Amino acid sequence: MNGDAGAVISSTWIFGIPAAVFLALLVPARWLRAFPSRPAVLLVLAAALVSFLLGAASWLWPTVLVVDALVVIAIAVDLTTVPRRSALSVERHTVRVCSLRKPHRIDLLVVNHGRRALAATVRDQIPGELEPKPVEHDVLLPRLSRTTLEAHVFPSRRGAFDLLGVSVRVQSRAGFWRRTLDYDVANELHVYPDLKQLAEYSVLARTNRLSLLGVRRTRRVGQDNEFERLRDYTPDDNYKHIDWRATARRNQLTVKDFQRTHNQRLIFMLDCGRMMTNESAGLSFLDHAFNSMLMLSHVALLHGDSVGMVTFSDDIHTFVPPKSGTRQMNRLLHASFNQFPRLVESRYDEAFLYLSRRCHRRSLVVLITNVIDEINGRRVEGHLTNLLGRHLPLAVLLRDHEIFSAVEPQRPEGLDLYRAAAAADLLIWRNRVLRDLRFRGVLAIDTFAERVTAPLVNRYLEIKARHLL
Repeated sequence: MNGDAGAVISSTWIFGIPAAVFLALLVPARWLRAFPSRPAVLLVLAAALVSFLLGAASWLWPTVLVVDALVVIAIAVDLTTVPRRSALSVERHTVRVCSLRKPHRIDLLVVNHGRRALAATVRDQIPGELEPKPVEHDVLLPRLSRTTLEAHVFPSRRGAFDLLGVSVRVQSRAGFWRRTLDYDVANELHVYPDLKQLAEYSVLARTNRLSLLGVRRTRRVGQDNEFERLRDYTPDDNYKHIDWRATARRNQLTVKDFQRTHNQRLIFMLDCGRMMTNESAGLSFLDHAFNSMLMLSHVALLHGDSVGMVTFSDDIHTFVPPKSGTRQMNRLLHASFNQFPRLVESRYDEAFLYLSRRCHRRSLVVLITNVIDEINGRRVEGHLTNLLGRHLPLAVLLRDHEIFSAVEPQRPEGLDLYRAAAAADLLIWRNRVLRDLRFRGVLAIDTFAERVTAPLVNRYLEIKARHLL
C-alpha cells in the first residue's frame, strides 16, 4: 500500500510539472500582452493527463519527464517568436467628411516590417454608430510588404466621431501564443447631412430635369430676364441662349446670362426640442429638417440670395448670420452637423426674440418644427403672426406617421377606435392651426418629414417668382 501511495503521489507530482511550468510562462506572457491559444492549452492538458496516467509506472517516469519537458520547451520557445509592436505599422486613410446614410470608404495600410509572413486579424476601432462593414479583416501579411484593407462605414447619426486606434491580433510562429497590438491612429470623421442631393440638384438643374426631384418650374411674374453678361458656353447650357455674333467675333461659343433678383435674405429657424426626436424613414425629424435646409440653402445661394440659420430648443444653440457666396454653405454645414434633438421643451419666445435683435432687414423666415399640443401651437401662431410686416414668415409643420396612420382603419374596434378618435381630434386641431396661420397671412407647409424638401424648394421658387420679398 505504501508503494501504491508513493506511485500515486509521484504521478500527481509529475502531472503538475507541465501545468506549473505553463502557468509560470504566463508571467512573461502577460508582460508581452501575449496569451496562450487554444492549441497550446489543449497540448498542455493532454501532456498533464498522460503524465498522470503513466506516472504510476515508475519505469516510464523518465520518458514522461522528457515528453513534458519537450512540450514545455516548445511552448516557451514559441513565446519568443511572438511579433513585437515594431514589427508592424498601421496608417488610416480617409476623407474627413461624409454624408449621413451614405457609404464612406476607409482604407487601412498595414506594413509588415518583419522577415516572416504573419496571419493577422485587423480590427479598426470605429464607433458603432458608423456601422463599419466588415468589422474586422482576416488577412495574411507577407514579409516586408504593404497591405491595404478596404472597409466602408454607413453612418446612422450625424456628428463628429473620433477614430482612435487599430488593433491587430497576431500569433507566434507555431500558433501557441496570440498577441493584440494596439496602434494609435487618430482621425476625425465629420458626418454631415446628405450632401449628395446638392450635387444631384446641380446636375438636374443644368439639364432642366428638376422634375425628377419634385421641383416644379415656376413662371416668373414681371421683368426678370434682362441681359447681364456674356460667358463661355458649357455643354449643359440652353442652345437658345447662344450669342452668335459674340461667338463669331471670339471664335468660341458664347452664351448670354440674364439678371435675377439678388440680395434677398432667407433665415432658417430649426427647432431642436423634444418634438423633433420623432423618427421617419429611419431618421429623426431634425435630420430631415437639416437635409431640406441644406438643399434650399444651396438653391438660394445659387440664386444670389443670403442665407442664415438659428438652431434652438430651451436655449439658442447656433446662429449663422445671413450671407451669400459659396463659403456660406460651409458655415451652415459646420454649424448644423453636430446638433441633435434634445428632450426639452422648446422656447419659441427666446428664439424669436433672438431673431428680432439680430435680423432687422426683411427676410423670408422659415420655421421648421412639429407641434401636437395647443399651447405650443398658439405660441408658434402668435410669434409668426408678429413677424408679418417686418418679415415674410413660412411655417413648416412636419407630420407624424403614427398619428395619420391611426385614423386610416376603415372600421376600428376596441382600443383602435379610441386611438383613431384621439388622432382624428388632433388632426382637426392641426388643420385649424394651419387654417388660422394662412388666414393671418403666414405661409405654411404641412407634409411628412421625409417629403419636405421638394415642397419647401417649390414654395421658395414661388416666392421668388411672385416677388413677395
